[in-house]
Amino acid sequence: LFLLAPLIVIAAASFSPTPVFDLPVGGASLRWYGRIGQMDGFWPALGLSLQIAALSTAIALVLGTLAAIAITQGRLPGSEAIGTVLVSPLMMPGLVLGIALLQYYRAIGFSAAWSGLLLAHLVVTLPYVARTMIAGLARFDFTLVEAARTLGCTYPGAILKAMVPALAPSFLTAGLFSFLASFDNYPVSIFLTDVRTKTLPIKMLQYIEEAPDPTLAALSTLILGATVILLVASDRMVGLHRMAGDRKPGAVQKQQGKLGHRRTHRQLQGMVVHGARTHMCGI
Repeated sequence: LFLLAPLIVIAAASFSPTPVFDLPVGGASLRWYGRIGQMDGFWPALGLSLQIAALSTAIALVLGTLAAIAITQGRLPGSEAIGTVLVSPLMMPGLVLGIALLQYYRAIGFSAAWSGLLLAHLVVTLPYVARTMIAGLARFDFTLVEAARTLGCTYPGAILKAMVPALAPSFLTAGLFSFLASFDNYPVSIFLTDVRTKTLPIKMLQYIEEAPDPTLAALSTLILGATVILLVASDRMVGLHRMAGDRKPGAVQKQQGKLGHRRTHRQLQGMVVHGARTHMCGI
């Protein structure tokens, strides 16, 4: 409750009938929610944040998963050291990481703000994917991939047909945390934006400096509500206990595990039938 108190105060202030940050004691108003779309530069900032978050999450999912496979399979020399390097950005303060990236970009003469933001957010999101996928792949049976390959699948095809469905909770967890970490990132983005390229958190800081009013509280409440909706949807799909990596046996977890194994088993059966037909037809 102590940690939730600031969020509750912000949500309550968004319904203030006056243009100051106060609690709606005498009455509530929704006019500040209607003014969100009218804020100067809001839609470009929102679009940029969504673009950077979606692209960095997608790239991080691919690179992080490939790195996690190489690390867990033990075929990569120095895999433990590489795993530590992948998650090392989580051990650094965001401001330090932002200053370091800014100095590096200046040293190599790199001045593209959009591309610089994308690379920086990739550095931020990749550790979430790598750490989550390494933990998920540690419990994955790679014989399913080998079985798919013996049935005619290529290695990428075996990954998509056998591994991805079984590790859906890990992919969802990694993608969710990566997207939220990128979308809400402030300490790294503040050093890499320019006048024409500003993410939503940086734009909100500008709003606070120029014209603070409950519109910012309303926007923050909407972002908080969207985060809660994502968590609830994730809980409905796979369960938060699976996203958290809970290994304790439970009725829901057993049922979801059975569904996952049945789905993978049906896919392998389909590949067996396809392989048999291919062999019989001589294709």
